[in-house]
Amino acid sequence: MLTRNCLSLLLWVLFDGGLLTPLQPQPQQTLATEPRENVIHLPGRRSHVHRVKRGWVWNQFFVLEEYMGSEPQYVGKLHSDLDKGEGTVKYTLSGDGAGTVFTIDETTGDIHAIRSLDREEKPFYTLRAQAVDIETRKPLEPESEFIIKVQDINDNEPKFLDGPYIASVPEMSPVGAYVLQVKATDADDPTYGNSARVVYSILQGQPYFSIDPKTGVIRTALPNMDREVKEQYQVLIQAKDMGGQLGGLAGTTIVNITLTDVNDNPPRFPKSIFHLKVPESSPVGSAIGRIRAVDPDFGQNAEIEYNIVPGDGGNLFDIVTDEDTQEGVIKLKKPLDFETKKAYTFKVEASNVHLDHRFHSAGPFKDTATVKISVLDVDEPPVFSRPLYTMEVYEDTPVGTIIGAVTAQDLDVGSSAVRYLIDWKSDGDSYFTIDATEGTIATNELLDRESTAQYNFSIIASKVSNPLLTSRVNILINVLDVNEFPPEISVPYETAVCENAKPGQIIQIVSAADRDLSPAGQQFSFKLSPEAAIKPNFTVRDFRNNTAGIETRRNGYSRRQQELYFLPVVIEDSSYPVQSSTNTMTIRVCRCDSDGTILSCNVEAIFLPVGLSTGALIAILLCIVILLAIVVLYVALRRQKKKDTLMTSKEDIRDNVIHYDDEGGGEEDTQAFDIGALRNPKVIEDNKIRRDIKPDSLCLPRQRPPVEDNTDIRDFIHQRLQEHDVDPTAPPYDSLATYAYEGSGSAADSLSSIESLTTEADQDFNYLADWGPRFKVLADMFGEEESYTPDKVT
Repeated sequence: MLTRNCLSLLLWVLFDGGLLTPLQPQPQQTLATEPRENVIHLPGRRSHVHRVKRGWVWNQFFVLEEYMGSEPQYVGKLHSDLDKGEGTVKYTLSGDGAGTVFTIDETTGDIHAIRSLDREEKPFYTLRAQAVDIETRKPLEPESEFIIKVQDINDNEPKFLDGPYIASVPEMSPVGAYVLQVKATDADDPTYGNSARVVYSILQGQPYFSIDPKTGVIRTALPNMDREVKEQYQVLIQAKDMGGQLGGLAGTTIVNITLTDVNDNPPRFPKSIFHLKVPESSPVGSAIGRIRAVDPDFGQNAEIEYNIVPGDGGNLFDIVTDEDTQEGVIKLKKPLDFETKKAYTFKVEASNVHLDHRFHSAGPFKDTATVKISVLDVDEPPVFSRPLYTMEVYEDTPVGTIIGAVTAQDLDVGSSAVRYLIDWKSDGDSYFTIDATEGTIATNELLDRESTAQYNFSIIASKVSNPLLTSRVNILINVLDVNEFPPEISVPYETAVCENAKPGQIIQIVSAADRDLSPAGQQFSFKLSPEAAIKPNFTVRDFRNNTAGIETRRNGYSRRQQELYFLPVVIEDSSYPVQSSTNTMTIRVCRCDSDGTILSCNVEAIFLPVGLSTGALIAILLCIVILLAIVVLYVALRRQKKKDTLMTSKEDIRDNVIHYDDEGGGEEDTQAFDIGALRNPKVIEDNKIRRDIKPDSLCLPRQRPPVEDNTDIRDFIHQRLQEHDVDPTAPPYDSLATYAYEGSGSAADSLSSIESLTTEADQDFNYLADWGPRFKVLADMFGEEESYTPDKVT
């Protein structure tokens, strides 16, 4: 408060004492635009007169922000040359804050600020002033504009808008390595005093880091800061205004600094010797143990590569790096055998993958350790002498013939005897047997190479001391062929010869096939049978390459004389024993052109005219087919027309049918049915065609059955049902016809005594009185007759 009052006093001395002159407004901001000649005595200068176009003078242009006084803060005074102090001039104020922030004394022109102002909220206000004649209410001067500025005081501390900060710097960095630059902002006026002049300093984080007071750049202050010793640092930064002088405002922020890792540490094995125990039954490729070297670095700087140093047993093992744990996984490259070697020793080297050349002077970034592997004895299954056994046997070999043997041994210490058996799943038909002790394989059935040329099954060997330990081997048996089938001619068995053939022509090339498995180099020979070699029409020429040609022996052949020739060909093979067969070929005589192209081989073609070609025959057949189609279509149309006529006739009959949804004409309607036929069923004509129609569904009220059966109606219905069953022209639906015929009785009985079975004396009509007003007359009539009945004599 004292500081603000002193500042106000200082400003008053400067302006009012003549040390400073008031700000002159810009030409476009002239407070009086009307040309008047006024005499203004500027303060602090010798009095001389000069003319200006100005009608306003004021004593102050500034107002202090955050003014806390009890009285309104005086801003300045407006005065017009026309104001002679007689109270005839009224001053008005408009613009920014007029009436809410600033007020004016209408008589004196004094301006006051009625509330505290904040420069950071609004640094200046633009106002307009007006001098008005009180009596006429007319402006004495044109409206003028002026500016009131808010004088800044140090009321805002510096602030770190981006804090808190996160930074990193590599470990082992030299002194002065750049870390981060922080920046604080002060909302005070930077052009006035030191209110916005910020100075940076470290309150917490020394002696590890330092900061530039002016720029806010943070740098390392200690050499060789090790991440493995301390990784995280928290630095407290202060920003103070007023150039850091006493009484300035300050703001703080936190900078979290992390030391990033560099590869400054080599990997080290925690011990020099690793002992591993491995069963000899471990499969190839399996992991048999793990070792680990420790690297205090982080991330890729801690990646380790393991290698086996060539030495004793090193070629049986391999080592790879587990990417997740950085452990060295030792794997088996070859099978282990306790009976052959019981222990192995080799060295393993661990080294960093990513090296930092700045730290090579510290020594090699690798380490070695010794690995000793002890092989454990395991009870193992027998081992066959071969991975696969291949045997051969001739087909038709007698049952029980030994064709080979298998051998399996127990290689464990104190070996056990071995037993053999055939896996029934692979040899389900039991073509072979095996001796359980010796391992000899013999045939169990006769073999046929043409049925199965090869057998593949498995033999299982187990230890007598431990039958659960078994091993398996595949047996492949090839069945050798025995020459038991003669060769035969391959298709075709039928060929053709032209009528104009010449002697010595080859009309067909034939070859042979043998169902036996012919060995390489087997030859087939072709010749005519002895009975056909006498005056043959054709002969066989053997080409000595397992083929032969059918050759003509005469000049021309006639289909009229002989259409077919049968040529017996004898074929022999070269295997032992020699097999031969006689194959009959059919040779058909055909008509050919001059080039030897076959035109026709059919017998019917002999009797056709010479000039009739195949195209003509096809045309004739096509015409016949068209004529037949026309005849069939004509007959179908006639039948359809006849059927339509019949349907029309039926419709004419059905025109006389009465629909049930129409009201008939009663007994006088003689156009439909003859009702008299129903009244006298005996006159019904036999085999009379029915003219019923399909009735509509009617929902009739349920009636009680009659007391007595009406025999004539029942007989009539039964007769109609029989006619409908045997009538082939009846429609395929049931029909219901109702007729105006009254039956012989009613469920309610008759009110008349006609045809009554009882006498009049026996009838009692007292119930008529219970039937209501409608039957009152009848009740009275019968009641009166009953009242005149004389009494019986007792």
